[in-house]
Amino acid sequence: MAKKFASQGDMTEKKITFDEIGEGLYAFTAEGDPNSGIIIGDDSVMIVEAQATPRLANKVIECVRSVTDKPISHVVLTHYHAVRVLGASAFGAPQIIMSDKARSMVVERGQEDWDSEFQRFPRLFEGHESIPGLTWPTTTFSDSMTVYLGNRRVDIKQIGRAHTAGDAVIHVPDQNVMFTGDIVEDHSACYCGDGHFNDWGQTLNNIKAYDVDAIAPGRGDALIGKEAVNRAIESTRDFVNSTYQPAAKVAARNGSLKEAWDAVRAACDPKFADYAIYEHCLPFNVARAYDEARGIDTPRIWTAQRDLEMWEALQG
Repeated sequence: MAKKFASQGDMTEKKITFDEIGEGLYAFTAEGDPNSGIIIGDDSVMIVEAQATPRLANKVIECVRSVTDKPISHVVLTHYHAVRVLGASAFGAPQIIMSDKARSMVVERGQEDWDSEFQRFPRLFEGHESIPGLTWPTTTFSDSMTVYLGNRRVDIKQIGRAHTAGDAVIHVPDQNVMFTGDIVEDHSACYCGDGHFNDWGQTLNNIKAYDVDAIAPGRGDALIGKEAVNRAIESTRDFVNSTYQPAAKVAARNGSLKEAWDAVRAACDPKFADYAIYEHCLPFNVARAYDEARGIDTPRIWTAQRDLEMWEALQG
């Protein structure tokens, strides 16, 4: 490969935090690494996001066991990306839930995504030998579904395309708390390589309409209180728009991918250079923004060959 991803050099283990964001609701975060969520019901526990490997999933389980001994009955996966789903086997949950669209993306590109992310994130995939294979849901839904953990109601719903076409959010009404997956990030770059820029803003509006009291975002710190929630929603919106608009202007005049890269850097570096995984996400974000601006609605599947072609284009 002509150039390495920024994440390939990131081998420092991240500090884990485990914050209560509502009664019986927790956010497992790790300095910009993928987050997980925990929902404790009357008799069992639901996990949101399964981590990249069983090794990392066991770190989540250790935190769960620090607050409850109830069995883990459900794992909900907000989308199909390998770093979110391949640790699912560690939880031993009888129910694994994702949207119909997310499952179709596992069929279409799950193995390619695993292969690609394995190369991009060596630290997250330490212990990958214990991954039994692609993670498949036991239950899917086409728009929304409700799970009752005893008396605790959990609503799982697709509210628009953003990070992927199959994104879902999880809302716990009794505490007015939401788990958004990578639709919302806090002081972390959005990975937009499989995203839908023109839909993302409306999806953020749909989240904002819930007026939630706390959010566990896809990456970054737990967002507790409406002020923190709204700040993160708007900073995510700014990141997405600041990435797409410069690339779209270049595409409109038939400029090159390298020109789009330079334009996006000029817009985003001053605001977001200190965000977690910013340098890693940038080439994928620019490539996808450039494609979408040229009318490519379905994100192209990432492969090692495509990565190489992208780097060559970005180097001019």
